Amino acid sequence: MGVAVMVMGSSGSGKSSSMRNFTADEVAVINVAGKPFPFRGKLPQVVTSDYKKIKTALLKGGRRSYVIDDSQFLMSFEEMDSNKSGYERFNSIGFNFIGLVRYINDELPDDIIVYFLQHTEVGEDGRVKAKTIGKLIDNHYTLEGLFSIVLMCEVDKERHQFVTNSDGTNTCKSPMGMFEDKRIDNDLKLVDTTIREYWDLAPIVDAEDDGGED
Repeated sequence: MGVAVMVMGSSGSGKSSSMRNFTADEVAVINVAGKPFPFRGKLPQVVTSDYKKIKTALLKGGRRSYVIDDSQFLMSFEEMDSNKSGYERFNSIGFNFIGLVRYINDELPDDIIVYFLQHTEVGEDGRVKAKTIGKLIDNHYTLEGLFSIVLMCEVDKERHQFVTNSDGTNTCKSPMGMFEDKRIDNDLKLVDTTIREYWDLAPIVDAEDDGGED
């Protein structure tokens, strides 16, 4: 099974810029809104909000790490573009988005990690949570419950960070001992390396064979 990871934060909090240290052979991006990256350098990308195309890209993209940026727009675009109405529309939105997370968790190879970069909102309980559309997903699922790792972007005196575990005001979480600190640099490549080492997954790319003899 693959690994779905959520990285949530408000606009401008450093979600997309956290990809800056990946190289083109290490990651591929599903660019839902078609926005330019907020850093120099190029990463391979597929610009689409079509779920079928996204699943194909994740399965056949030839990478072990993928980023879906910004993933909540999958729900927003479907809400705006759908010709369905009422409950039928929101049922489709929830089915498709939750289905994508489940596809990653259930169908992809064990060494593939997919990062969902998601905007935030304040829930009814006052905690900062992942932004959803309508109440269907929140009523039937706790979206973060489908992820073992939920990081939150935070800006502190111009420094961009990831929060790795909740203080009660948000829905962040990570496995015990995975991250040494509650706040770390917003470096998604470092996060990727940490996850792979913690769960003994294959490295993001295979080491090059130098052609030497043992």
